[in-house]
Amino acid sequence: MAQHPRAPRAEGRPLVLGHRGASADAPENTLAAFRLALEQGADGVELDAWRCGTGEVVVFHDEDARRLAGAPLEIARASWDELRPLDVGSHKGGRFRGERIPLLAEVLEALPGAVVNVELKSGRLGDPRLAASVARILREGRAEERAIVSSFDWGLLAAFRLAAPRVATGLLFESGGRWRLSLPAGAALLRPSAIHPPLSEATHERVRDWVARGYAVNVWTVDAPGDVERLCAAGATGIVSNVPGPAREAVRRATGS
Repeated sequence: MAQHPRAPRAEGRPLVLGHRGASADAPENTLAAFRLALEQGADGVELDAWRCGTGEVVVFHDEDARRLAGAPLEIARASWDELRPLDVGSHKGGRFRGERIPLLAEVLEALPGAVVNVELKSGRLGDPRLAASVARILREGRAEERAIVSSFDWGLLAAFRLAAPRVATGLLFESGGRWRLSLPAGAALLRPSAIHPPLSEATHERVRDWVARGYAVNVWTVDAPGDVERLCAAGATGIVSNVPGPAREAVRRATGS
């Protein structure tokens, strides 16, 4: 069953996407991490998107800034003026001191031509307006063809499909038994371009079946070279990795490209 629109792919090998950038080596979800991922050979990056309290779409993973900046600010409630000054780099070493939370629009501008997997975050309160905001930013940034938008919140993903029918989407799910029941219904209703399984659920048979059904299959989070090579053999179309440099080398060894 062909899926539309077509998700970004590479010829003859899986894409390598830096998970929150090159997050093993640089502070996650920062411009430094995203640029380093591309320097290490990644085709693009995976990142997380929220709408902050004043409406800007910011790139950040957690619901609050405690872990990365030591600040008790809830991302969905804090203003951009409160979030912008935060140092989210020092925890990764002095060379990254002063790294800031970027806007999604800034990331798109900083990574021209790179594939960008935008994960929509919903948190405790949910934010249905995030879908339309991300759709607008991708359109204004002329990044629709190189983007794929995913979310654990499939309702939010449905809202995005309505807002941006030409942008590829991916059904994102965690390990455990419930996805086996929900995935077929979710795929039928949302008609995604891709399936985004965790590594633990990306068996050889499942990956081959999903690809045969016309889906791109972008597996997260894959750091061990042996796992990369196994997924290449299964036909996965994307590898999301904290260590995009070694992952890209493993792809070369496995595919010759």
